[in-house]
Amino acid sequence: MEFKIGDTVAVLDDVIKGKVIAIKKNAISIESTDGFSFDFLPNELVIIKESQFELSKYSDIADENLLEKINETSNKRNAPKFKSSLKPDDVPPMEVDLHIHQLTKSTRNMDNYDMLNLQIETAKHKIEYAIRNRIPKVVFIHGVGAGVLKTELEFLLKNYHVDVYAASFKKYGLGATEVYIYQNPKK
Repeated sequence: MEFKIGDTVAVLDDVIKGKVIAIKKNAISIESTDGFSFDFLPNELVIIKESQFELSKYSDIADENLLEKINETSNKRNAPKFKSSLKPDDVPPMEVDLHIHQLTKSTRNMDNYDMLNLQIETAKHKIEYAIRNRIPKVVFIHGVGAGVLKTELEFLLKNYHVDVYAASFKKYGLGATEVYIYQNPKK
């Protein structure tokens, strides 16, 4: 597959979409919809030419259950609007990868203090973004290492009205922390 800068792509084995920002010898750099940069091998990406919405407009619908749901939906359009009843557990968490190579192109001229400061500042901006946008869960991927970043992250999170848990071991191993953000009710 031939990639060009500006192509919209999706990662095959992950839920990351973004635009190609650089093409290297053995890697394609993308900027995700969350604003993070990632490098992938070309065989890990696919180009998205049409949105799922556009594709679904032209598909043949022969499933009776699906037709019933479509009819119910069109009947509901005329009904009064109500607030979404999604519970925080139904919404997937926002993932923030704090590995230094995901936050900067080069660590040249950066000592450990500078790298840790960049990681903590990124975490602070992302938790405040989640609070502003009423995102109930955030997973910070920090890795295992010596535990310095994890300790600093826990210290930072004490300044916010949040609960902190170890993230899913099955998905992240020991290197991630999940944060549940208490939201004030909308007025």
